[in-house]
Amino acid sequence: MTNTLTTDAQIINLLPKAFRKPLPSAAINKLTNLEAGREMWLLPPLVDLCARLREPGQQQHGTLASEGKAARANGFLHVVIPPDTSPILENGSLLKGLRERALEDGGIYLYILGALTAGLEGERPSNIAGLKKGGCIAVSNARQPFTNDLVLLRTLEYAATFGMKVFFYPDEPSLSKDGVAHEGYIASYHGLQGIPWIAETVALSTQLLMVEETGIAAHFSQLSCKSSVELMRWAKNKKLPVTCDVAMHQLYLTDDNLEGFNAMAYVLPPLRSNTDQKALRRGLKDGTIDAICSHHEPLNATAKKAPFEDSTPGISNFDTFMALACQLVHDEVLTLEQLVDKICFNPAKIAGITSQYEDIGGAVLVDPNLAWQVTAETMQSSGKNTPFFNQQLQGRVVETFFG
Repeated sequence: MTNTLTTDAQIINLLPKAFRKPLPSAAINKLTNLEAGREMWLLPPLVDLCARLREPGQQQHGTLASEGKAARANGFLHVVIPPDTSPILENGSLLKGLRERALEDGGIYLYILGALTAGLEGERPSNIAGLKKGGCIAVSNARQPFTNDLVLLRTLEYAATFGMKVFFYPDEPSLSKDGVAHEGYIASYHGLQGIPWIAETVALSTQLLMVEETGIAAHFSQLSCKSSVELMRWAKNKKLPVTCDVAMHQLYLTDDNLEGFNAMAYVLPPLRSNTDQKALRRGLKDGTIDAICSHHEPLNATAKKAPFEDSTPGISNFDTFMALACQLVHDEVLTLEQLVDKICFNPAKIAGITSQYEDIGGAVLVDPNLAWQVTAETMQSSGKNTPFFNQQLQGRVVETFFG
């Protein structure tokens, strides 16, 4: 719908009724003084289902303050973090302070995935009762393996008794071990150890069968290949209690971007083939994939300077997320309404925070046609590790109206 504010700009207002509270006077002034003929989108705050803010434990790459402010500036007000920090997020009594500092220092609402197994070692369940009491929205073993499938089964049964959702990052380590790139021509040509797509789907198929057996609600994060989309389509046709997401960069980059040992494109799960990318886009469009996450992983300047296989995987994604989201609409992969579902409403539902999301409210003003160049100066995140560096993108958050 078009906003009724007195302005010559066309403001496409996607705020639901629950969000249509009086905007601050500064927001009204901003909206009513937009230049004539300019198309703008007024969206709800973004919800990110996976970002690593590097605190606690890796503050050399970023902090709750630096990455929280970067998230907020780029439209993310609600951010979910996995448990593989240092220390590992397995003590429910420590989580309140982490959430408070994220809000005070970074201006964002932080939601925490607690460790599914003690120390993420995959041997025995963590104190899931304590994590639930401490406010964890779900539990996860991140990308760490389980000792065996029996441990996985018993741990899921234990989590189910507390009604805890489980987040999976499917990977079979015996197949992906020491790999740094998608197993294919590019990896072979560059002499890089490959990670076959089946490393993801073997783990995913096992985890889906465990979900079917235990009935536990599960979310599968950062799917990267065609077969994973097909498995999720099968699971949803069987009405299993599952959802899934894809990282935004997987929708735009492939292993071709590793050409010349481009460490900026080194990420796990790896960038895969053009065929996989097309399947991810189809899965997004037809609803098989529920959400898009940032998979934000900021790194300092030295982390990518080692030879490719010795560098640190990760892409800093907060700053480029909205431009790529706008491109999905420009390319007619998604309608604007579908995009808002994938980056706002569905992630809030998956994280179990819909009521809080609506109560907090807020709005994000986006210029979908604004051209800008990705540079150290235009990036808010401490991490400048992006394969889009020095490229010109189209679309950006120009204002956030949060509280």
